[in-house]
Amino acid sequence: MEILLLQDVSKLGQKDDLVNVKDGYARNYLIPQGYAIAATPSVKKSHAENLKQRAHKEEKIKIEAEELAAKMADISLVLGAKTSSSGKIFGSVNTIQIAEALKAKGFEIDRKNITIAGDAIKEVGKYMASVKLHRDVKVDISLEIVAE
Repeated sequence: MEILLLQDVSKLGQKDDLVNVKDGYARNYLIPQGYAIAATPSVKKSHAENLKQRAHKEEKIKIEAEELAAKMADISLVLGAKTSSSGKIFGSVNTIQIAEALKAKGFEIDRKNITIAGDAIKEVGKYMASVKLHRDVKVDISLEIVAE
């Protein structure tokens, strides 16, 4: 079944994408939750017209995201965590803490747009995180986890 996404859906697509999914997934989950609508010919036609009108607005947003990515490219965050004597962190460092550290540096980033390379951070050391600023713009930032 072909659907039009009304919101970003992880591992499926971005808002305003036309995607093919299994009928049950669309009818039982995506459409009732308000994530998508069925892509009928009239919906496709109005969607195409809306995309034409929003093209220049999207370009401006993308340029702003690229400028922000240029500012964030050389950022290195140092996060403190409570650790044991062997260097293992009690709990883990997550995206919420990274988003708060970025906010302290002056960057308002939603925690859902931050992904940590590899598994969860559970030891002291250096790591990389990826920040999605736009569907086409991502920036990698380095993290250093130190013991408090």
